[in-house]
Amino acid sequence: MPSTVIVGAQWGDEGKGKIVDLLAQEADVVCRYQGGPNAGHTIIFGGATYKIRQIPTGILSGKTAVLGAGCVVDPEVLIGELDAYGDRGTFCLSGNAHLIMPWHVAIDQASERRLGKLQIGTTRRGIGPAYADKASRIGIRVQDLLDPKILRQKIEVALAEKNLWLERVYEAETFDLEDVAARYESYAQRLRPYVADTSLLVDEALRAGKSVLFEGAQATLLDLDHGTYPFVTSSNPGASGAATGIGIGPNRLDEIIGVAKAYVTRVGEGPFPSEINSPQQEQLRELGGEFGTVTGRERRCGWLDLVALRYAARLNGFTSLALTKLDVLSTFAEIPVCVRYLLPDGTETPHFPAHQSDFHHCRPIYETLEGWGQSLDDQLPRAAQTYVEFVERELEVPVRLVGTGAERERVLARS
Repeated sequence: MPSTVIVGAQWGDEGKGKIVDLLAQEADVVCRYQGGPNAGHTIIFGGATYKIRQIPTGILSGKTAVLGAGCVVDPEVLIGELDAYGDRGTFCLSGNAHLIMPWHVAIDQASERRLGKLQIGTTRRGIGPAYADKASRIGIRVQDLLDPKILRQKIEVALAEKNLWLERVYEAETFDLEDVAARYESYAQRLRPYVADTSLLVDEALRAGKSVLFEGAQATLLDLDHGTYPFVTSSNPGASGAATGIGIGPNRLDEIIGVAKAYVTRVGEGPFPSEINSPQQEQLRELGGEFGTVTGRERRCGWLDLVALRYAARLNGFTSLALTKLDVLSTFAEIPVCVRYLLPDGTETPHFPAHQSDFHHCRPIYETLEGWGQSLDDQLPRAAQTYVEFVERELEVPVRLVGTGAERERVLARS
């Protein structure tokens, strides 16, 4: 496993953290290449549950954990996780990563309130506004924490504009320069020892033949460029984002593992063709514990959508798939799987629509597979094997890992 990327293949919450944690046992370095503390990973092992928002999960396994330049960092969240888990491994933070500032959170929350019924459904934790400032070239980076003069200067410039927006557009409270500067200068003292040239670190690890694992936050269908815009995140969770987010060439990536649930969930607003419109949605939500790690929000639940999953395979170039939470479906006597979309003009397609209007108004076409009606252990029942093999055939991607329970150990490897 010299260089492996783990990518969410749906709308997030696929169980990436569990797969990353499992594969991290054999890795030397575990990197997170994009996203912020809006994405939570839940890890269960040794009778304990760990919910991590910012730091790479590899820290739990005593590995070198890296936050790359493609991430946005909430210093308060990161310091809290370093206090809890930092002594378990080595942590390195890119000086080029951007900081989430208090005005980012305030603007995110105020903007969602102002949009009303048109809101995107963000976690309201400042992620989008932080990435917006990065793209506008007015963001504040981790390395700015290392120079108090530069830090204060950048905060002062930012507040001159942001306070106007908060007061006159959003009618929200403004921020005081002295308060913000003092708070972030205190963060600087804690984070200074961890700031490193993470691009060089990862490059040297790969040159030395070490095993490097790259984990994305969110998932393919939330990708800023290729997801269901505007109901997306503000960065690029796809496999190609690993190279740019860490700072290595794309030819350094060897394996790309897509992670997908055996069904689908989505948080927030946006179209969802295979969403279940019956009491079975609530049943599936309860069986799967489908509530957000960070927000606690109920996740919308649907049957497996192979049209969307086929699209994710195309965008990322999966070399294999990890199919998680297969055990959650054990209760159902019959299991529908979406294999095509019926478009508004009456045509059927196995491909993800390129036009948003087609996707917003398409309807799922299902094939129904037989359920297995029993719990899953070391050997999959015949009907469960048939379900996995059906997914493989439809996607033309091998399913190498199958999740059969919440604990880290409950994963079956397939050849």
